[in-house]
Amino acid sequence: MGSAYIDIRRKLHQIPEPGFEEFKTQAFVLDFLGKLPQEHLEVQTWRTGVLARIRGTRSGDRQILAYRADIDGLPIEEETSYSFRSQHPGFMHACGHDIHTTVALGVAEHFANHPLEDDVLVVFQPAEEGPGGAAPMMASEQFAAWRPDFIMALHIAPEYPVGTVATRPGILFANTSELFIDVIGTGGHAAFPHQANDAMVAAASLIMQLQSIVSRNVNPLDSAVVTLGKITGGVRQNVIAERVRLEGTIRTLSEQAMDEVKARVEAMLRGLEAGYGVRTELDYGSNYHQVYNSREETVQFMNWVRESGSAELIACREAMTGEDFGYFLKEIPGFMFWLGVDTPYGLHHSKIEPSEDAIDVAISLVTRYLSAKSASGGKAES
Repeated sequence: MGSAYIDIRRKLHQIPEPGFEEFKTQAFVLDFLGKLPQEHLEVQTWRTGVLARIRGTRSGDRQILAYRADIDGLPIEEETSYSFRSQHPGFMHACGHDIHTTVALGVAEHFANHPLEDDVLVVFQPAEEGPGGAAPMMASEQFAAWRPDFIMALHIAPEYPVGTVATRPGILFANTSELFIDVIGTGGHAAFPHQANDAMVAAASLIMQLQSIVSRNVNPLDSAVVTLGKITGGVRQNVIAERVRLEGTIRTLSEQAMDEVKARVEAMLRGLEAGYGVRTELDYGSNYHQVYNSREETVQFMNWVRESGSAELIACREAMTGEDFGYFLKEIPGFMFWLGVDTPYGLHHSKIEPSEDAIDVAISLVTRYLSAKSASGGKAES
């Protein structure tokens, strides 16, 4: 099955699209699903996402076991050595969603040809990178009609070799929030600073203040990150800047720490306004709930991997990465795991080239695990 799925991944890699604009990707998924055996298959769309349900063979009550993949790309100009590079200038599958989607198609194809006693739901979720598709998809009528009893997902991991998976019970990915701050002063001629109010100076002070939050306001036994990644402001070298924009991210390993960091940011902005006579505007953008793996489900999976020999298992540490799969796990038992793809470049890097050998590993692991889980009445046995 390897070469066919590698070809699918390469086709998907060429059409990365932003959140809720995954029109080509959705069409590709629907076309693929339309060519599968239809006896047990039902398909619904939600915005640019797709839900594919493979009905189980058992009459009466059946579980719904779900596998979720995210399908959107990132606004990154690709710099890989691929012959199948992105055909969409300024966009790239730099976070492995082309591989995630390919695995989901493989899972759907397997169960369309080999249905379980229970139902299998394959979720193709849009807008994971922003503005966030998981929460609104879960609130949709389509998802409610096929709401699963269990859900699992994977994320590629550049640092692990192919054939390796890594996960842990409890928190795996952090709570995350975007951070957009506008500092607004009064512009003017560089020669007459007393007649203006320099937003650049106020913004510079704020940048340094924000760096004190983690070191001085967060419990040292907790974990948090406040990173500013972009600053824009001013019009030219001899004009006092009227407006400066700071863009960054907040990440924490507890919801309480997230609340504390945000409260401190807001207090600093009030102080900046009073101290510098400027005005500020704050936007937290997209906020993602932590990925918190259900303990019982995750331990079962980890034991199954060890005993079945399906992959080499690593019990990993939590990470400050963010993933809106956390919204599914907030309400539905399940877990996420890392899939080793063995590449020197990290997630969101313009040169990342995940090993395509990981695709077959993932399809085999997911289909075997869901089969074992269904056969054992919800507790997978090797």
